[in-house]
Amino acid sequence: MGYLKFNKDELVNLEYSLKREVLLTNRAGGYCSTTIVCCNTRKYHGLLVLPAEGAGEENKVLLSSLSETVVQHEKSFNLGIHKYPGTYYPRGHKYIVDFSYEPVFSLVYRVGGVLLRKEMVMLHNEERVMIRYTLLEARSHTLLRLKPFLAYRGIHDLCKANRMADTRHETARNGIRSRLYPSFPSLYMQVNGEHTFAPTPDWYYNIEYTEERLRGYDFQEDLFVPGHFEIPLRPGESAIFSASTKEEEPTRLEEAFEGAIGERGPRDCFENCLKYSASQFIARDGKDTEVVAGYPWFGRWGRDSFIALPGVTLFANGDAQSCREVLDTMARQLRNGLFPNVGKPPRAAYNSADAPLWFFWTLQQYGSVAGEEEIWTRYGDKMKEILSAYREGKNPGIRVTDNGLVWASLPGRALTWMDAIAEGRAVTPRGGYAVEINALWYNAACYALKLAREAGDASFAKEWEKMPEKIGESFRAHFWYEAGGYLADCVEETGQDARVRPNQLFACSLEYSPLTDEMKRGVLDAIRRELLSSRGLRTLSPKNPDYRGSYEGNQESRDLAYHQGTAWPWLIGAYIEANLKLRGKQFLPVARELLSGFEEDLSLHGICSIAEVYDGNPPQRPNGCISQAWSVGEVLRAMALIKAYENLE
Repeated sequence: MGYLKFNKDELVNLEYSLKREVLLTNRAGGYCSTTIVCCNTRKYHGLLVLPAEGAGEENKVLLSSLSETVVQHEKSFNLGIHKYPGTYYPRGHKYIVDFSYEPVFSLVYRVGGVLLRKEMVMLHNEERVMIRYTLLEARSHTLLRLKPFLAYRGIHDLCKANRMADTRHETARNGIRSRLYPSFPSLYMQVNGEHTFAPTPDWYYNIEYTEERLRGYDFQEDLFVPGHFEIPLRPGESAIFSASTKEEEPTRLEEAFEGAIGERGPRDCFENCLKYSASQFIARDGKDTEVVAGYPWFGRWGRDSFIALPGVTLFANGDAQSCREVLDTMARQLRNGLFPNVGKPPRAAYNSADAPLWFFWTLQQYGSVAGEEEIWTRYGDKMKEILSAYREGKNPGIRVTDNGLVWASLPGRALTWMDAIAEGRAVTPRGGYAVEINALWYNAACYALKLAREAGDASFAKEWEKMPEKIGESFRAHFWYEAGGYLADCVEETGQDARVRPNQLFACSLEYSPLTDEMKRGVLDAIRRELLSSRGLRTLSPKNPDYRGSYEGNQESRDLAYHQGTAWPWLIGAYIEANLKLRGKQFLPVARELLSGFEEDLSLHGICSIAEVYDGNPPQRPNGCISQAWSVGEVLRAMALIKAYENLE
């Protein structure tokens, strides 16, 4: 048995198994995702989901699912499973007897005297998913029937039967080619050996996605089946099904499958699982290397990229090259001192007041691993552009005031990471002086000055030499909340917003801090008392009347809770770092305990990864994306910090 395992009773219990999801990626923006019993519960699930060229920027679900049927003595045993109104049909999950996630995702089915193994891989840097079926045991002639369900729609949409769909197919080598709509790519479905294809084109109506229903979205769709493959199998034989956007050579499918297995890293412990998960977030597309913020529905986000990047590259696998490639990609997209928050140019939204300042933090992490010798030469001009843009107020709503602090405010908009919108309004607008933005601003100015002085950039050093002191004095004067002994979350025109939130944490964790050690103790004690949980930091104290401890319901309900009590795993990295800096090795037992909770959850939501968010209230259910880049990245970075302190004399 592997590190990640489920017993037969768990697998056949749909209440249990449908809450556990698997993810495979092609390291180029495409993915394959479903539940551990291969019943799709989200519209985002699919066996081949790709950023389809020519069909818009969002990912597209081409192949939704594949139902298998074992035929013996003219009796059929359907191994597939779909949810229809009021029932699951067929109920093939009842035949599952084993699950494995290493070296690849696989299931074993037992039907009478038949034992069939199903293994699934997605090939790196290719738009292809492959499934291998091996007949382990059989007492008589066995036929395997494969029925592909096509969606051909965006991940946020649902498919309905329609006359616009081209339901014809063409013959391909050992298979067929389908293309329901001209704006989408063709889908080649092929097998590697003896087979027949029976064309039985039909729509399957009202397939339901239970998670979408719970999230308050439309949850029924119609899927198109062009027909089915029939493959004879003898004991010990394997058959491979390939779904790809280009025609493959059938005789090389076995070689490609074995090669894909060899590319997979081990998943035999907590750390190795996270390293494997980290590798799934790095996506290469031509000259661009990016960080996917989270699967299955997030794309590239600027802020998330910078926060997640050190953990998913440097501290996962010592991958300085990928880290630098992402930094270079983002640097090319800098406009007016801002990075794209959502999307890519020319459709990108440049509306994040903190993403450019996280760029400095990421450079600090990169420098700690790869060295700082070339940072000013490579990125110095970008750093200068960012700092000048803030000081000169080049972007709407973002400017440095006379006291040296950054004021960020736009009516009806949220410019910080707490950016949820409900009923057209920002739930946590935080307009004014936001504490984390100004902590990052201080850190950025100090770090840029250090690099400039070391590089002999006297002009920049002279221009900015007095700025850190000015920012630091104003920071302490404006944000320190004397009555509580911690930092205000935001200073608005009406004064301090003293609600206890985790954003003050970064004034303690960053390399350059404007706070005294006594102030840091006050901040960290307040966070420990009111925000710390076993799954990250809550975004608002439970003592506050606006606190929402459950992240559930429709989009409005979830958006109202998103930053009003929901716990975020990514914040644990800065919390552990700040405490280690202040308290040293004596904090190590607490740090290890804080990370141990996430190991318990590797088999709970997204298998082998860490969720986007958790409920603020016990038992703290995981929710949101099943695999979130900055959740994984910051836990990996915290692991590295713990190891570094363990090795201190």
